[in-house]
Amino acid sequence: MALLLYFRFPLSLRMVEGMLAARGIIVTHQTEFGRNFAREIKRRSAGCMGDKWHLDECVVAISGKKQWLWRAVDQDGFVLEVLVQSRRNSKAAKRLMHRLKAQGQTPRIMITDKLRSYDAAMRDLMPGVEHRSHTGLNNRAENSHQPTRRRERIMKRFKSARQLQRFVSIHDPIADLLHFPCNALSSAQHRDLRNAAMHCVATASQPSRPAIAASSR
Repeated sequence: MALLLYFRFPLSLRMVEGMLAARGIIVTHQTEFGRNFAREIKRRSAGCMGDKWHLDECVVAISGKKQWLWRAVDQDGFVLEVLVQSRRNSKAAKRLMHRLKAQGQTPRIMITDKLRSYDAAMRDLMPGVEHRSHTGLNNRAENSHQPTRRRERIMKRFKSARQLQRFVSIHDPIADLLHFPCNALSSAQHRDLRNAAMHCVATASQPSRPAIAASSR
């Protein structure tokens, strides 16, 4: 419940604490949760993403300094990788692509804005992938930054690059579970997908058999 409330809606931890308290569930806003869920969900979705990737970067001001949030999504808007870096150059672009290649999947087409750093990175790391560099084609990646922007306002800005990286690494995989193309689905289909997403979260929260065996010793 707490996981879905916090990552599905732009709520603060104190808001979630108050909502759960009204239901008789006592937690503190200092409780850390979500990392194991996100890791398990990302593991299950490995190799199931689309073959057209959109890459984009946006600036995030933290303590008066610029940090760049690099994000890759597929053609359906599902997040492939997200990385916070202090630079906006070819070295930063290569680091993002190294992370993408480590997932074991190669795209058919890669779409970026007109930043030249992507050209240099693709020549070295993905020379056989078709590259389309056009601002108008990359709205999918640019729109993927909006949930982070909304949460940034709720949290009154991120306090550090480490906090931002921790947040997006957990938030994006979980939020993807409830990302449906609502305009192409009937109400019944939407409910079925939502129930499947909640079941996935419930099963991801259950400890594995080795963990149970280890705890019983």
